[in-house]
Amino acid sequence: MHDPRETKLAELLVNHSTRMQPGEHILIEGFDVPTSMIIEAARAARRAGAHPHVVHRETRVMAALIQEADDEQFTAWADHDRHRMKGMDAYLGLRGGFNINEQSEVPRERMKAWGKLYMQPVHMQERVKNTRWCVLRWPTPSMAQLAGMGTEAFEKFYFDVCTLDYAGMETAATALRDRMNATDKVQLVGPGDTDLVFSIKDIPAVPCCGTHNIPDGECFTSPVRDSVNGVIHFNTPTIYNGISFKNIRLTFRDGQVVEATADQNGESLASILDTDEGARYVGEFAIGFNPYVREPMMDILFDEKIAGSLHFTPGQAYEDADNGNRSDIHWDLVLIQRADYGGGEIRFDDETIRRDGEFVTDDLLALNAEALAG
Repeated sequence: MHDPRETKLAELLVNHSTRMQPGEHILIEGFDVPTSMIIEAARAARRAGAHPHVVHRETRVMAALIQEADDEQFTAWADHDRHRMKGMDAYLGLRGGFNINEQSEVPRERMKAWGKLYMQPVHMQERVKNTRWCVLRWPTPSMAQLAGMGTEAFEKFYFDVCTLDYAGMETAATALRDRMNATDKVQLVGPGDTDLVFSIKDIPAVPCCGTHNIPDGECFTSPVRDSVNGVIHFNTPTIYNGISFKNIRLTFRDGQVVEATADQNGESLASILDTDEGARYVGEFAIGFNPYVREPMMDILFDEKIAGSLHFTPGQAYEDADNGNRSDIHWDLVLIQRADYGGGEIRFDDETIRRDGEFVTDDLLALNAEALAG
């Protein structure tokens, strides 16, 4: 049965997120996504006069392939898919998942090889740099469970989040971008021992309002690579390559993680941070403000947009906010600073711009949840 919400979402993805024009080519890559949504995205692209190309994948099959493949297969796979990506003007990633831990049994060595030999050349080097791209999470019963909601209620929440007024959000986010571009010193404080200081001087800030992720709602930059000092204690559970972590605490000295602990899987945490030199440096600092995303659900495309949150990212920097850090990982770790999560502040050049998850300066009030939700 046709769901008109899928049509509305497809139109937003094609016309706002990827801005397709007549004659252009778009690659639609679906992972564990209903056929109906892929069809709606392809039809929306055709209505825009564009040419849709489709790859339909299953996460379980992908995990099996990665586990069994050798480096030669990864290289051949990457060569093929990178060639296809070179012919695209835009990329749309529709990513579902029936089991968030599907890749947990894949050996760490194979996941590292996959990241280096496939993800880096195909996505980080070709797709991110040379296409207009947008990645979307698709709602599944497992996501509803993680959100603590029934399936039907979660689907309603999902479509509300994904089809909000992103154009209006973009207008409001301009003031935060301007603030960040004028800032040198950032200080993050929070409950416990979170007290982190770093510089974002001369590194561009980029507001994200439905153009690269759906759901969206953040403004990101990156710290000057060697400027990070202090401690940050993340209060949001996270998952990386199918492995779950809670209460990650990182200590930085001159930009580098020198101590890392977590309540579980500490050895895996160390292994991820030892992927390469850049994995212990930070490639992104971002402030989240989606008014409808309030609670973590172990899905980073939602969690990094939580109203009143920020994320700090060991690994690869994006080229449009580049601090020079290079790595095979990019791991967004989330700290929620709302009062119901213990509070906290963000200070720009010693001025508090957000307290307990609420923006407090006149120019940023339009980014608070009540204002954005209308």
